[in-house]
Amino acid sequence: MRPEVQMFVTDGPLPDWDASEEEIDRRVAQLEAIAKPVTGEEAKALVSCFGPDDCYGVAWTLLHLIETGPNFLLTAAPGPDANEWHQRLYDRAVNGGLIP
Repeated sequence: MRPEVQMFVTDGPLPDWDASEEEIDRRVAQLEAIAKPVTGEEAKALVSCFGPDDCYGVAWTLLHLIETGPNFLLTAAPGPDANEWHQRLYDRAVNGGLIP
């Protein structure tokens, strides 16, 4: 795993809307430092970084980065307690014809 991905994953899930502007900017800069495409291993690790909300749109950036990976991660529907972003990833893969 590349160091920039490891650093992002190590910092944990994205903050929520109550985070400081500096914290959100820092996480955005970390995401922007990750060159596309990500590997399958990196995409799998990045899935754990979704936070409780969309973090002012940063979660969409994370979702699009994960989707650059070579193979889809969620092959079965997420459970009812799954993070909304995991459900979005799964739904987008189904709608895109990647999962039957």
